[in-house]
Amino acid sequence: MSERPAPGGSHRTGLIDRLRGALAALRPSLITGADAQSDSGVTGMLGQLGAAALASSKATSDVEETLRRLAVVYDRPELRIFVLPTLVLIEDPAATPSQTSIFPADGGTLRLDQAGAIDRLVRRALDGRPDPDDVLATVTTIRTSGPRFGPVLTVLGYTLLTFGFGMVLNPTIAALPVYLVLGVAVGTIVVLGSRIPTLSLVLPVATAFLVTLVVSLGVIPLVGGDDVVRLVAPSLVSFLPGLTLTIAAVELTSGQVMAGASRLVYGVAQLGLLAFGVFAGISVAGTSPTASGGVEQLGVWAPWAGLVLVGLGYYLYSAAPRGSLLWILYALVVAHAAQLLGALLVGAELSGLFGALIVIPAVGLAGRIRRAPSTAIMLTCAYWVLVPGSMGFIGLSEVASGTAGATSTILRTFGSLIAIAIGMVLGAGFSRDVVALARGWRHPRR
Repeated sequence: MSERPAPGGSHRTGLIDRLRGALAALRPSLITGADAQSDSGVTGMLGQLGAAALASSKATSDVEETLRRLAVVYDRPELRIFVLPTLVLIEDPAATPSQTSIFPADGGTLRLDQAGAIDRLVRRALDGRPDPDDVLATVTTIRTSGPRFGPVLTVLGYTLLTFGFGMVLNPTIAALPVYLVLGVAVGTIVVLGSRIPTLSLVLPVATAFLVTLVVSLGVIPLVGGDDVVRLVAPSLVSFLPGLTLTIAAVELTSGQVMAGASRLVYGVAQLGLLAFGVFAGISVAGTSPTASGGVEQLGVWAPWAGLVLVGLGYYLYSAAPRGSLLWILYALVVAHAAQLLGALLVGAELSGLFGALIVIPAVGLAGRIRRAPSTAIMLTCAYWVLVPGSMGFIGLSEVASGTAGATSTILRTFGSLIAIAIGMVLGAGFSRDVVALARGWRHPRR
């Protein structure tokens, strides 16, 4: 005789299923190649690879160059390719009538393991010319794959990121426990908010407001002497658009005016939202945003220890591929050391030029080692040390709160952006020239 279900059990099960379905409906849906375009073959492959490369935080000029190389490899050099920060357009003049396919890059930013897999897939397509449908299927598999680490390790990674950047930006003894608590709190908010796209629209300004309010009312009276904005900045690291601003500067210096200008406006607007949240928190708390002095700083070892924590935190938070931790640390250390050297030679404002000029060839050299991860992974991590997004956020927040000298901070930030962009362009050009010379040396033309 079969057992009857407990009274109300089926109702509870149905309610749980409905709740799960409702939460799943709130999550952002990924537009795959089959959903976005009916195009198949080379055009569809190029469009989906380009959209994935844009989601890997690559400059439009680099993506466009890569897609044109792929078009030549697949015997379609006549394709006209245009890349913008949010979409890829491919025109096929051989079709009758001429057709233009649009591939939106709106699936969200890729994790490090996904970005590395896309980069390896592009290299495989350039070298081995696999079937375009197989490449499309691989892109969809990569973009729909789940993260290696669960929410607990992701929050732990964000906490380490906050703590590490705090030791790099503002290494004071009293601030260390503040970084730890804020990292856990904001990391939890980021993980929960990423599952609901509606919250992601207001998450930066709301998080900046709440964190600033808590620090102003609950932390400053206890520790005293430290700057509210500098205490808050490391915990907002995932919202800071430093990488966006740097890519915008690279695109502008590469002649991609439309892409660079739109990305620059987006980055400045994101900084403005964060600064507004900080200003609102300071205004509601009614406290002074400036430091009163007398804060004990840690030694010169603190930024280097912070880099180790940043590398480990980024490894967990962005789900880097297995075996890539030491290579991430290598890129971070090279970038920071090159910046310090540049600060000694030409000053802090132009130190980013030296950092980018040295780290790009260094990462390219390391990428030739068989066990090394994709160069895109190492460069993305290195940019987090090079980009002055935190300084721009601090400058805008100080302007909003009326702090003296804040305007000069903003001007130095944008000067650093241009210096980093020039260094990146020169470093990439130098790397390409060295590779071309080495290839010509090994295979001389008769």
